[in-house]
Amino acid sequence: MTEVSSLTGRLLVATPALADPNFDRAVVLLLDHDEEGSLGVVLNRPTPVGVGDILASWASLAGEPGVVFQGGPVSLDSALGVAVVPGEAHETGATALTQGAAVPGSARRPGRGEPIGWRRVHGAIGLVDLEAPPELLAAELGSLRIFAGYSGWGPGQLEDELVEGAWYVVESEPGDVSSPAPQQLWRAVLRRQRNELAMVATYPDDPSLN
Repeated sequence: MTEVSSLTGRLLVATPALADPNFDRAVVLLLDHDEEGSLGVVLNRPTPVGVGDILASWASLAGEPGVVFQGGPVSLDSALGVAVVPGEAHETGATALTQGAAVPGSARRPGRGEPIGWRRVHGAIGLVDLEAPPELLAAELGSLRIFAGYSGWGPGQLEDELVEGAWYVVESEPGDVSSPAPQQLWRAVLRRQRNELAMVATYPDDPSLN
């Protein structure tokens, strides 16, 4: 079996050729990726539901827009939290919170000096334990997003999609988690690339109009 190089903490940016409506122009933050599969959350799918409507105790810590995001088509009745803790070695990172349902593949060995209730995924990004008292993290978090559901791939499935050209893989930045304009994130992430991907950002929403 071919060894899988972990893409944990990277972004999957949907290519214009990706036909799945669940991931049209999606920007996915990978929270876990190994030979057993992959798990991530879509960063640019805000819903009309306010965080306070489902997790009132966390609403004051959620960044603008203060709504729940649809993390993907799997387990839409479960909530995950992804939070950035400033000053974490200037690395990108992601944290996920789970409530009421176990999220496969999210276990991480705790690091030293991490805030209680926050588990590093990559760099400054980590998973938040949504069942922990919010006041434990209030002074530590730089930003928090709440996601309903997540995106999952079985063993080798994501690798197949990469070979098929469904995704661009790029580095994440902590600000991607808390973008105040999530609907613009697809173009913004592509535009900052120092290669031909920057040109893809100009791709029209409707190719027939080009």
